[in-house]
Amino acid sequence: MPIPQVLSIVIVSLNAREYLRRCLDSIYTHLAIDFEIAVIDNASRDGSAEMVAREFPEVRLLRNRRNVGYATAANFAADAAAGDVIVFLSPDCELTNDDLSEAADYLRNNPDVGALGISLVDSDGRPQLSVRPFPTFGRPILNRSPFLRRPAPGDIRRRSYRATDWGDAAVVDVDTVVGTCLLTTRAVLDKVGPFDEGFFWGYEDVDFCQRVHQTGLRVVYYRPARIVHATTASADGLPTRAIIARHRGMWRYYKRYQSSRALELPVFVAIWTQCGLKLIGTLPQSLTAMRRH
Repeated sequence: MPIPQVLSIVIVSLNAREYLRRCLDSIYTHLAIDFEIAVIDNASRDGSAEMVAREFPEVRLLRNRRNVGYATAANFAADAAAGDVIVFLSPDCELTNDDLSEAADYLRNNPDVGALGISLVDSDGRPQLSVRPFPTFGRPILNRSPFLRRPAPGDIRRRSYRATDWGDAAVVDVDTVVGTCLLTTRAVLDKVGPFDEGFFWGYEDVDFCQRVHQTGLRVVYYRPARIVHATTASADGLPTRAIIARHRGMWRYYKRYQSSRALELPVFVAIWTQCGLKLIGTLPQSLTAMRRH
C-alpha cells in the first residue's frame, strides 16, 4: 500500500508549554497541505501535555513517563507517523507562512535528497545558523556548541560556509542541516535508519546527516523556506543535564568519525573542560532558580 502524501510533523517537547502552544497555533494557522502532528512529551513538569490534550485534541499526543532524550522520543513518534514526508520540528519554532509545504514538495520531487533544512531566523528576522560543516580538527568539534548560536563576524564557523558564494541559489548542498527543523522522508528513514539513540540530546542531527551522505544521498539547505526560531528555548528547564548530554554527544561523535589515538586524550580533556566551564557558567541561573522555588 503506497504511503499517503501527508506531512507528518514530529515535535519532542520538554517543559516548553508556551513555546509549544505558539508552535501548534502557527502550524494550524499557516500550513495549507495535508498534515498530521505528533507531540511526544518527555515527562514535562509544566503542564505541556495537559495543554496539548485540552487545546489541541486533534494532535496525536504521546507521553513518556521519564525524559528518554531527544533521539529516542523522536524515533518513537516517527515510527507512528503516517506521512511520506516527516519534519522533526522544535517546539520553539513558529511558522509565519506556508513554506513547509514548498519544502516538502521539493523533497518529494527529488528522491536523491535524504535530509533537508530551511532558513532559521530570529523573531526580528535576523538569520541564525541553519547549516554547518562537519566538525573536523580544522573545524573543531568544540565550536559546535548550541549555546553559541550567533558567531561573531569572521568566526571560523561562519567562514566554513560562505553564504556570499551562494549568490541567488535557492538550493545548496551542504554537510549538515540543524535539527531544529529537519525534513526527511519515510523512504530515507527506511534506508538510512532512525536517529542514533546513543545521543541523548545533541549531535543526533549531525550523525544522521553523516549517514545520509554515506548512503549516497544529498543533504540540502532549501533557502527560500524559513521559520522563526526562539534561540534561548532549546535547553530551557534542564540546563545542567542538557549541557552534559551535549558534550557526551560531542565525544560519541568524535569517537565514531574522527577518532585518533594520538589526539584522543587531548580531545577528551578539551571536551570535558569546556563542559565544566559551561556548568560553572550556569551556577548563577541555578542559584536564582533555587531561591525562587
